[in-house]
Amino acid sequence: MKMPADISDTSDEALAVQLECLRQMSPHERLRRTCAWSGQVRRMAFEAIRRRHPEYSENEVRLSFIELTFGKELAEEVRVWQQAQRP
Repeated sequence: MKMPADISDTSDEALAVQLECLRQMSPHERLRRTCAWSGQVRRMAFEAIRRRHPEYSENEVRLSFIELTFGKELAEEVRVWQQAQRP
């Protein structure tokens, strides 16, 4: 599998090794690794939002992540739902 040069800095040889390692994992291990990588990427995204917007509360960071990941419409629905939950 060849990646376009502008998308990855991984050589074709390194990519081949990575893919072979993934093929040798059990389905359980692949799922466990995928969940761990996904969590790591999510944490990195939250940290990037915090760095870019140090004035944001944790709720605003979460809403920004939702907007960036799932779109403005869902983020707005969450905002409205949160406001309705407040006493």
